Amino acid sequence: MKLISYIVAILLVFGTAKAADFISGTDDIPLPEGTKQIHSADIDFGNSEIRFNESYITSDKLSASEILHFYRETLPQMGWIFNSKKENALHFERDMEILDIVSEKDKPLLIRITLKSKD
Repeated sequence: MKLISYIVAILLVFGTAKAADFISGTDDIPLPEGTKQIHSADIDFGNSEIRFNESYITSDKLSASEILHFYRETLPQMGWIFNSKKENALHFERDMEILDIVSEKDKPLLIRITLKSKD
């Protein structure tokens, strides 16, 4: 049943949020249309028990607030529970994972996305 919920959420994201792709190394963290991932900065490691993925995205079309708004609206449709917002950062949790999305820099725009195991 959980798999069906995720599939439906993914279909909703593509239908309404206009996500073009997913962050490399993740199963379902969408890459907003108008952004690009900086692959040279990716960190991705883990095993069957722990996980750590850190990615950076940038855009010359969208502002940090537009990207944070995209994630605030989209991720709950994919099972992520919004926990808090602090200045330029969003914090989500789902199952045994934590997701932080932080606006690091405005010019050039740099957004850090960190996905990690809770333990």
